[in-house]
Amino acid sequence: MPNLGTTEIIIIALVVLVLFGSKKLPDAARSFGRSLRIFKAETKGLRDDESSPAPTPAAAPAPRQIEAPAEIVVQPGVSSAANGVAPVADKH
Repeated sequence: MPNLGTTEIIIIALVVLVLFGSKKLPDAARSFGRSLRIFKAETKGLRDDESSPAPTPAAAPAPRQIEAPAEIVVQPGVSSAANGVAPVADKH
């Protein structure tokens, strides 16, 4: 990465001043500072979470029992409407 000299920094500052204007520049710097502060707090929180041991659950919850659906019994010679199944219309 190239080293920035005094001249380059002044040129960059002038370009930023022209782009944002003198009225919005303090607001932009303030919001940038807030963003950095929030970022630092979040990274510190992540580091604290990693260093603390993970809590072990006392008792794991029992898995839910799923009931099997009732069996459908089809009797030969009985219409499908009597078995509780809707008849399918033929498409000819």
